[in-house]
Amino acid sequence: MWKLNDQYYTREPGSESRPAECEFTYRGRNLRFTTDAGVFSRGELDPGTRLLMEALPEDLAGDILDLGCGWGPIGIGIKAAFPETRVWMADVNLRALDRSRENAARNGVQVTCEESDGFAGLSGLMFDAVVTNPPIRAGKQTIYQMFADARAHLRPGGSLYLVIRKQQGAESCVKYLKTLYASVEKLDRSGGYWVLEAKGETGEEKSDADK
Repeated sequence: MWKLNDQYYTREPGSESRPAECEFTYRGRNLRFTTDAGVFSRGELDPGTRLLMEALPEDLAGDILDLGCGWGPIGIGIKAAFPETRVWMADVNLRALDRSRENAARNGVQVTCEESDGFAGLSGLMFDAVVTNPPIRAGKQTIYQMFADARAHLRPGGSLYLVIRKQQGAESCVKYLKTLYASVEKLDRSGGYWVLEAKGETGEEKSDADK
């Protein structure tokens, strides 16, 4: 669960709000955001999130979850670039959710923002893709539980997309994901980050593409 010390993965950050602007282009769409203290990556799009977003497939479709959405770059970027998708954005951090709602309206996209400690607030929902830059500082047990819970919330054929730094345990992360998912693919390995796609339950018959 994400109830640790006063960090960006806590429900109510104790730090004073300090808004800061951020702007970037994603797949030809210029997007503007207000970020904040007590929310991950104040004032800029961090390199790992950028790599993750750029590595997402061109045919992304269906119901998409941005898990641990922060101030909203992933979910809002996806909805702007793939307007036919239905996007949920979830975070335990209430300040992050406020910023995500404001930023969605600012960029003219409609998304659903939910308070959720991991998947606790998403009961009964199923997705075609879960996308996350996981809160590494919350600890391995927390993020590995997120990956396991994601599998239970993916429809058949759905994928978990995530980014993790090599020095923060990317290799062991891949080994763990392979105990949960039928295939784990490295979509990008640059700048010290690995972008991974995990799909299919272990024990399922693999498609020709996965063999």
